[in-house]
Order: sequence, then structure tokens, then C-alpha cells
Amino acid sequence: MLIAKDLEKTYASGERTLTVLRDVDLHIEEGDFVAILGPSGSGKTTLLGLLAGLDTPSRGSVRLAGTELGSLSEDERAKLRRATVGFVFQSFQLLPSLTAQENVQVPLELRGERGAAARAGALLARVGLGDRLGHYPAQLSGGEQQRVALARAFVNEPRILFADEPTGNLDAATGAAIIDLMESLNRELGTTLVLVTHDPILAERARRTIRLADGAIVADTAAAA
Repeated sequence: MLIAKDLEKTYASGERTLTVLRDVDLHIEEGDFVAILGPSGSGKTTLLGLLAGLDTPSRGSVRLAGTELGSLSEDERAKLRRATVGFVFQSFQLLPSLTAQENVQVPLELRGERGAAARAGALLARVGLGDRLGHYPAQLSGGEQQRVALARAFVNEPRILFADEPTGNLDAATGAAIIDLMESLNRELGTTLVLVTHDPILAERARRTIRLADGAIVADTAAAA
């Protein structure tokens, strides 16, 4: 599903060059559940952006769903993301002027698909928000907002879901419930999950854990059977 080779990301900082990622190689199989774990500043979010095609590496390559991202224009990468990728962010990134149902409909409407309202409503019901369709983000708790964001991410039935600290703004119990939902959708739909976190307890839920430190992979372990 995902192959990264010799990934490096550098930034100019005055007269110095800051290396955020270096010599990253990884393969992620379709349907897997992978946690990328590491302290703040270890390069986790930068790596996620490169894997998802949101940013381009300074060196190396990423192949997503069989397509070499470096061979695509920015518009072509955006088209591939719409067709293949879902995102869940720590900050939810819901549109405040839209209801829960309308937020979930947005990806379908951007693709010009019919039946967006019905599909959005069904998916919100699946994540336990069937009675909250007409509520605006400000009327929802943090956990409810994250479930709306999760429904929006899954409404296109993506082949791979990237989640950047999806439980970072939630209490422990709500965060665990969000991971439960992601796991169930992974099992039922076969969606590949790539989760970035600094929380080792959440990382233990994954079937594979990749540890980053100072921009490099320092461990890559499979969960015990």
C-alpha cells in the first residue's frame, strides 16, 4: 500500500540546514494498522505529510497505492488523495458553519456524488451520532467532534487513513473509544491505518509500531500475536 525509500526532509534555517527526517525506509501492507511513535520534534508529523503526499521530500521517494508521488503534479496528487486517502487531525478541522451531517457530506459533494446526505447520516449513526446530525461543531463535545471528523474521513471509503495525534485533545476514555472505532472500521472495510502518536498506550493497539527519534527510524516492531 505504501513504500518509502531513502526519505529525507530538510529546511533552510538562516545559513544552516535543518534535517527533520533522514534515511527513512518503510513498507506498509494494505489493511495494516501501524502506529508511528516518538517524542515531540522527532519528525512524526513531517513523515505523515510526506507519506500522504501533502508535502514533497528533499530526497527519496514515496509510492502510494502503486503510484509514485514524485511523478505527479500538485493537482494530480490532490486527485489521488481524494480517491485514496482519508485524514483525521488532532484539531478536528470541522467547518464551524456546517452541521455534523454537512461536514461529513463535503468530500462526497466535492466528488459530485449523489446521495451524500443519506451516506453521511448513515456513517454518523455508525459512529454513534445518529441523533446529532443537525448539531454544529460548537454544540458538540470534543469526542463527538472527533467522531464527526472520523466519519468525514471514512465517507469516501479510503484505502488508507492517516491520523495525526487523533486523540491528543481528548480524555483517556474518549480517546480509547475513538481508537476502537478506527480499529472496527479497519477490520470491516480493510482500510489501512497509519496513526501518529506520542502515547505508547495507544501505540500498543496497533499491529506494528515504528519508533522515530531525531528524524530517523530507531525501531520497527510487530505486535505479539
